[in-house]
Amino acid sequence: MKNKYHYASVSKALDELNENGFNYDFNLNEGDIVKNPHQYEIVHIYRYEGNSNPDDSAIVFGIKSKSGKKGVFVAGFSANSTNEAAQALIKIDIAGRNK
Repeated sequence: MKNKYHYASVSKALDELNENGFNYDFNLNEGDIVKNPHQYEIVHIYRYEGNSNPDDSAIVFGIKSKSGKKGVFVAGFSANSTNEAAQALIKIDIAGRNK
């Protein structure tokens, strides 16, 4: 079984991922994921839920491309915050679990 890590906040997870080489910002370059989702693998997932406000919920993805590029993508969990890249990542995650 792979190690599981839990961090107190999104920023702590991002700091740790950055220290492990996940330094490319897929939020700024989300077109990469949308155009070629088959080129990516989700390596880490961290989910954070707000205590009282669903808009405070977020998910942090640690992503690795087939070419070796490692980076992060942070998505909100509220119903109005889902974009094309987040939808592509959801599909990648589901496909990866069924292998």
